[in-house]
Amino acid sequence: MSEEKENIQFELTDALIEQVELLIETKNDKELKKLLDEFHYADIAEILDELNLEEAIYVIKLLDSETTSDVLMELDEDIREKVLKNLSDKEIAEEIEELDTDDAADIIAELPEERQQVVISQIEDQEHKAEIEELLAYDEDSAGGLMAKELVKVYETWTVAGCLRRIRGQAKEVTRVHSIYVVDKQDKLVGRLSLKDLIVAKSEQKIADISNSSVDWVHVNDDVEDVAKIMAKYDLEAIPVVDDNKTLLGRITIDDIVDVLKEEADKDYQLAAGITQDVDSDDSILDLTKARLPWLFLGLVGGVGAFLIMEGFQEAFNKYAVLFFFTPLIAAMAGNVGVQSSAIIVQGLANDDVKGSVNSRLIKEMLLAALNGLILAAFLFLFVWASKGEMNTAFAISISLVAVIIVAGLIGTFVPLFLDKRGIDPAIATGPFITTSNDIFGILIYFWIAKLILGI
Repeated sequence: MSEEKENIQFELTDALIEQVELLIETKNDKELKKLLDEFHYADIAEILDELNLEEAIYVIKLLDSETTSDVLMELDEDIREKVLKNLSDKEIAEEIEELDTDDAADIIAELPEERQQVVISQIEDQEHKAEIEELLAYDEDSAGGLMAKELVKVYETWTVAGCLRRIRGQAKEVTRVHSIYVVDKQDKLVGRLSLKDLIVAKSEQKIADISNSSVDWVHVNDDVEDVAKIMAKYDLEAIPVVDDNKTLLGRITIDDIVDVLKEEADKDYQLAAGITQDVDSDDSILDLTKARLPWLFLGLVGGVGAFLIMEGFQEAFNKYAVLFFFTPLIAAMAGNVGVQSSAIIVQGLANDDVKGSVNSRLIKEMLLAALNGLILAAFLFLFVWASKGEMNTAFAISISLVAVIIVAGLIGTFVPLFLDKRGIDPAIATGPFITTSNDIFGILIYFWIAKLILGI
């Protein structure tokens, strides 16, 4: 892998893009390579994201495979897909040989199935090829699908001197050495070793005598979200992956986990916004419509439901027209409280912070909603009484608000907990689902309580 270049002052400007485009247009390869050589591969990827496809492919083919492979991994996924379509099987294989196994497997997995085997067959390094095929066999959402085969492994029977000699050979294939893993003769993970302990140890000492048998690990079939939680909990930069026999298979590094967390956050954000598929702004109108329409339709159904409820209380409207003008306020408060409650629970579930029974959570949320409702209702009571001069109406609207807020809080708490128990992503509860359901329940409770108090 190429040595990383620090370029913290990099700024993508129109002038820079124009300069790159001009060098491509004039086919001034020497100056273009000289210019791009000043930048980190992540910066080059950012530049390519701004070029058209033809220009991006020109740069990809101009750079050496070592740099290009890193650039490909940093490209926007949609742009990378288009670039790969325009590279030959042999060219893709050459780029893959420069990548760590986990990144190489990710690239191949993005290719059409009929092309994957063709590209794999073009890989000359047989060991690298076999390891990539092994990773492709795992579920992409499992630890096995996320791990890399590159790591530094030593046997507990080795001496420190022998270990150092062998590590030099292994470390050439590893971009960053976070930990040294210790195994027995059957390649079973038995401990870990820090570089500091290895350096200060005496040459004749056995690895077993200086290694630490306390080592965190994950199973190859563990879900990636569980892996992320473990690494976050113990502040790990890397974690080994083992099978049922605790045989060391690979390792997962923190940069891979960051990617997982980002993808999960993007997915949850879209669910919360009422988008059912993984889409971005560059997708086609048809794809964006498919992703948004289901929840928009739910909102339409909710609106129709609210209309039918209000129509059933037409008599109350005729006698107390003021109730109509506070309907949007009641619906808005129900929706806001529900989203607040569900957002806190969803965040707690994601961070594994939700402890205790469901009943205790519901009771706590009910008390919290009641307190907030009473404070807000007091202000609303004074406003209605002062503006309309009708104490009974002010009392009815205020009491209704308290009841609506309590119910909305309970729904916002219960729904994500229920979905999580059923194995459904609870992030769905923070979007239009909660807002629409609370709007309907809120309006129903509002008019029912108002009718009861006012004796309509």
